[in-house]
Amino acid sequence: MENAQPGILAGVPAHARFVHYDLLPGVDPKKALAELRECDIDDELVIALGSSLVWASGGAIEGLGPHPAMVGPGISVPSTPHALLLWHRGEDRGDVVLSARELEEDLGDYFEVQLIVDAFKHQEGRDLTGYVDGTENPSGDDARGAALIADAGPGLDGSSFVATQKWKHDLAEFFDFDDDARDQIIGRRAKDDVELEDAPASAHVKRTDQEAFAPPAFVLRRSMPWADEDGEGLFFVAFGKSFDAYEKQLRRMVGMDDGVIDALFRFTRPMTGSYFWCPPVDGGHLDLRALGL
Repeated sequence: MENAQPGILAGVPAHARFVHYDLLPGVDPKKALAELRECDIDDELVIALGSSLVWASGGAIEGLGPHPAMVGPGISVPSTPHALLLWHRGEDRGDVVLSARELEEDLGDYFEVQLIVDAFKHQEGRDLTGYVDGTENPSGDDARGAALIADAGPGLDGSSFVATQKWKHDLAEFFDFDDDARDQIIGRRAKDDVELEDAPASAHVKRTDQEAFAPPAFVLRRSMPWADEDGEGLFFVAFGKSFDAYEKQLRRMVGMDDGVIDALFRFTRPMTGSYFWCPPVDGGHLDLRALGL
């Protein structure tokens, strides 16, 4: 769809900065949204609005709310809502950092930064564990069908919902496993990305097999590794025409459907969980008609 934010369907960039904002106290949310509408939208910037910002403006987007908190045996999935997410994308890390700082200054009268995650592309698109991320991603028209809202009317068509999580890995724990044990955790061989026919039910690819749900639970993943003084992990990003497919996969990972917990939890945990809505664009700027603006 020509009115979708182009960065959603573009491939994973070499570098990225995910900046999470909350509204400053006393700020007029409609003025804050008007400021966001002045931003130039291209494939180097994706803007996503949280439910708190949408609701504060007096608007509503059906299906948008906070990320659910989930609990399974010995594990928990947090809910960490924010008003705004900016995904800065590019091939040069310095350019990404500078563009993010410039926009942070422009928005400083309305928003306060709460979390920054600097991420990068590893090899051809692998997690730091060495496994390809998003192997089963839809492509072409299937990607558009999974990620973008259609036939909902002006101001909604071309928009998308996005779920994000910052996962922190214990890489020392993971690399203590032998090659076979690692493959069993993921359900694929790291060396050639071939799915294991005899993978256990707890293998990640079995827990999140998109075609195993009825109806199939397809999302468009755009996850990227991160590493800083606090550790290493994966910043998980999943776009969808709703949050239904994502929530189905997450519930199964936590063991809420059948009691089988995703083997990923043997070495990694989600530190955040947030939901956002990515408005469509019109003339290179956000189309906020769905919010009455």
